[in-house]
Amino acid sequence: MCRCLKVSASGYYAWASNPTSDRDKANQRLLARIREIHADSGGIIGAPRMQEDLVAEGQSVSLNRVARLMSANGLQGWPRKKRRGMRRPSLRPAGIRNHLERDFTALEPNTKWVTDITEIATQEGKLYLCVVLDLFSKLVVGWSMHHRQDRHMVVRAVEMAVWQRQVSTPVILHSDRGTQFTSGDFQRCLVRNNLVSSMSAVGHCGDNAACEGFFGMLKRERIHHCHYRTQDEARSDIFDYIERFHNPRMRRRVAAQDLKLSAVLKPSVETG
Repeated sequence: MCRCLKVSASGYYAWASNPTSDRDKANQRLLARIREIHADSGGIIGAPRMQEDLVAEGQSVSLNRVARLMSANGLQGWPRKKRRGMRRPSLRPAGIRNHLERDFTALEPNTKWVTDITEIATQEGKLYLCVVLDLFSKLVVGWSMHHRQDRHMVVRAVEMAVWQRQVSTPVILHSDRGTQFTSGDFQRCLVRNNLVSSMSAVGHCGDNAACEGFFGMLKRERIHHCHYRTQDEARSDIFDYIERFHNPRMRRRVAAQDLKLSAVLKPSVETG
């Protein structure tokens, strides 16, 4: 058999006495952690986001390795649904412009926020969710839910964000041109809390892509796999997703980035 396979007899006996290599042992440990993260997410995280979580925990692992282990063990995420549709453009209030211009990067927290509204179907009727997202950390810093998408709901989400972050310097808050955001009550709330109103251009849904991306992730990872009987059931589940799943993951990711930055800057500081 060794001659046919062109393997030395000593090599075969070494393998037979210790069939599990160090690489296999490492893969088994990694697979155990992948199963834990996959189960904790409700079975919705795919290989790309799984690799991001593992790296945030301090593990050095490639995307190909994670994808290979997940595929070999029947683990996969939920694919994004393709949808078609158009948003009817509306007029932007005078004196308000698009301060972001699709630049969704933020070098510091509490400098750029985005907000938007989405709907969740329940057997009791539609439930609406408004969130305020910090572009630096991707944390949901403010949110509000109601059975009507009115100006009071979006004001509550903004006030929650201001109360949680205790902002003192001006913050850009970007939104689309929905009537809730162009209302006088909402605009007065921004002025009262030292927030700079920014709004999308006509017919450009990509101007608020960061918030749309969060809603797409929320629905793909949680809402599309649930059938809510009541609005209270939907509220409880969405609260669980934001506060127990999404925000803790974003905090861990920011902490991992800070550690990497400290490791890069420390040698230069010591040299200086």
